Amino acid sequence: MKKQLAVITLIFAFGFSACNSQKKNKLPILGRTDYVEVNGKIDTVYHTIPDYSFVDQDSAEVTPKTFENKVYVADFFFGTCPTICPVMKQQMLRIYDRFKSNPEFGIISHTIDPDHDTVAYLKDYSERIGIMDNDVWHFVTGKKEEIYDLGTAAGYMVQVGEDASAEGGYIHSGAFILVDKERRVRGFYDGTVAADVDILMNDIDRLLSEYEKK
Repeated sequence: MKKQLAVITLIFAFGFSACNSQKKNKLPILGRTDYVEVNGKIDTVYHTIPDYSFVDQDSAEVTPKTFENKVYVADFFFGTCPTICPVMKQQMLRIYDRFKSNPEFGIISHTIDPDHDTVAYLKDYSERIGIMDNDVWHFVTGKKEEIYDLGTAAGYMVQVGEDASAEGGYIHSGAFILVDKERRVRGFYDGTVAADVDILMNDIDRLLSEYEKK
C-alpha cells in the first residue's frame, strides 16, 4: 500500500509541476506510457481513464460516453467533509460558471461516501450550491470499491479511501484533474488554491484550442 501511495504521490507531484509551467507548448499527457510494435512500427499507448458506470444526481447513468467529445474536470469529495471539500466546490463553481455554456466541456465529482451521499442527497447538494444545468456538472455515486479503484494509479492517479484517523473518516486528494477527449490525463491542480484554479481554467482553454486546430 505504501509503495502504491508513493507512486501516486510521484505522479501527482509531477502533474503539479508540469501544469504550473507557463510554456505555450501543448499540455503534457500524464501517467504511464507504453510503446508497442504494430506492423513493424512503434505506437505510443498513453494512460487513459478506464471504463466506469455511475449514477448522477438525476438518477441518470454516467459513463465515459457522457463525456464523449468533451474536455472535462474530475474530482473526489464527500458531502459531510469538514475540511477541504467546501473550498474545492467554491473553486469548481468558478470553473462551472466560466465554461458551462461550452458544449465541449463537462465536470464530474465522485462521492467517496456513497452510503451517505445517495442520489437524493446529491440532488439536494447540487441545488444548494446553485447547479441547475445537470448536463454540465455530474455529481456521481456508485459502489464504493469501484469509486476507489477509479481513483488509483489505474485511473485518475489520486489518493482516495477510508481513514479512521482523518477528519470525517475519509481521505482524498484535493486535486482537480483535467482530462481530454481521448480520456487522457492532461494535468493536476490544487482545487483549494485559487491561483492553481486560474491556471487550470487557462489550460482548459489551451486544451480546447488544441482540438480547434485539428
